[in-house]
Amino acid sequence: MNRIGESYWTAFYTKPRCEKKAADRLLAKGLEVYCPTRTVVKQWSDRKKKVVEPVFSSYLFGKADDLQRVEFLMDPGIVSNVRWLGKPVKISDSEISEIKLFLEEHPVVDVFSKQFAEKEEVNIVSGPLSGFSGTVKYTKGSRIVLRVESLGLELQAEVSINRLEKIR
Repeated sequence: MNRIGESYWTAFYTKPRCEKKAADRLLAKGLEVYCPTRTVVKQWSDRKKKVVEPVFSSYLFGKADDLQRVEFLMDPGIVSNVRWLGKPVKISDSEISEIKLFLEEHPVVDVFSKQFAEKEEVNIVSGPLSGFSGTVKYTKGSRIVLRVESLGLELQAEVSINRLEKIR
């Protein structure tokens, strides 16, 4: 149980693509915020560009007591506090330190929050097979082998997990 005024790390869910802006506004208010980022090279049709993006999409971490937590929630980019068993999630200092250390040692990192089960139906949302649907055969690291039936033929394709979404 936290004593009144005791700060703890917690996670906040942000609006899509608002992690860095929300973190900047909260830092300007003097709050302790951590938004882990990575540098990636993005390819457009006419150029390549290095872009800094959050490691955890739609999440940032803040260290606050119960009163300061309300200040986080008042930011227009914050949707809600991440909850566990009905209470704001509490993250230990050591876990935040481990994330920071890991990102210092491994600046190029991919985080996969999507999980797919065998025989699950999915849509392919980007790439050369965009618009097709398929059935998950098995997972192979960050890629998934799909069975795609089209034109009366069965095609097995290895697709990046980031190009898929579950059929609801």
